[in-house]
Amino acid sequence: MPKFYARRRLGFLAALTGLIASAGLLNGPAASAALPTPVSAATARTYLASLTVATEDRTGYDRDLFPHWITQSGTCNTRETILKRDGTNVVTNSSCAATGGSWYSPYDGATWSASSDVDIDHLVPLAEAWDSGADSWTTSRRQSFANDLTRPQLLAVTDNVNQSKGDQDPATWMPSRSAYRCTYVRAWVQVKYYYDLSVDSAEKSALQGYLANC
Repeated sequence: MPKFYARRRLGFLAALTGLIASAGLLNGPAASAALPTPVSAATARTYLASLTVATEDRTGYDRDLFPHWITQSGTCNTRETILKRDGTNVVTNSSCAATGGSWYSPYDGATWSASSDVDIDHLVPLAEAWDSGADSWTTSRRQSFANDLTRPQLLAVTDNVNQSKGDQDPATWMPSRSAYRCTYVRAWVQVKYYYDLSVDSAEKSALQGYLANC
């Protein structure tokens, strides 16, 4: 084959590959959540072994005891900050509300083009934290937990998936995408370890099982 035609063919193949990749056929969805990378499975197993095992107690729980969606920067609150972090080509107005973009939910693999279809999940739910020791915290510490941008605790996901999860722990709820479960349990254990929260026996057993396969 003459060099001219060979170069043209290679150029065509490169362009075609680029188009396919941009469409997400080779590389998956164009938008991907930017959850802070959790600790390794080995570290998570070590952390889990050190957590206190205790029966949960929800007495006195109220979501308002965890001030959330506080201002993070300028006009942007925590929800808006995570929407910008986790979305692709996010456009915001002067109030920091997302008016355009797309969001890929790693729990179920869905992609959304309206921010109203996306919830910000507390990976370790607020009620679960209360049950596990946050009932003795100061309001300031509960606020830090509810708005934590540093630990792998906040994530943009499909709204009805987040609502179906509710306040369940890994003994009774896990992401439907099995590919994300290792990330999920590593993050769960890291958050519980950092905040010195307990686990109940069923929760610990489930976490051990999932981590064994990571």
